[in-house]
Amino acid sequence: MLNRIILIGRLTKDPELRYTPNGVAVASFTLAVDRSRKNAQGERETDFINIVAWRQLGELCANYLSKGKLAAAEGELHIRSFDGQDGQKRWITEVVADNVRFLSPKEGTTGGSSLSSTASLGNEISFNDDDIPF
Repeated sequence: MLNRIILIGRLTKDPELRYTPNGVAVASFTLAVDRSRKNAQGERETDFINIVAWRQLGELCANYLSKGKLAAAEGELHIRSFDGQDGQKRWITEVVADNVRFLSPKEGTTGGSSLSSTASLGNEISFNDDDIPF
């Protein structure tokens, strides 16, 4: 059996770093991940996936990731439940990451040269899935 997930998306807000009573770091953040197919209305939908990173990885995420940054998270999908204050059963789905890659360039640099804005990178273009030859 295999429980492995890899996601690439943008952070919806800055990571939240907490520590357990034993001093173990844990960072939580949410990735906005676009679906590969469009819905019936021809629009691309986005899923918001909760990511949890422990220990040194959690501290690295808290220090180097921020809202809007592109990141890849790899880990296991965990689904757990608890009883809410109203007595209803609640479910939480999250990815417990064991690898997070920071995909956005460092602030103000690209390939070792200074960059004051993204304007010099060119313009964003839009395309349909039908435009892709494979």
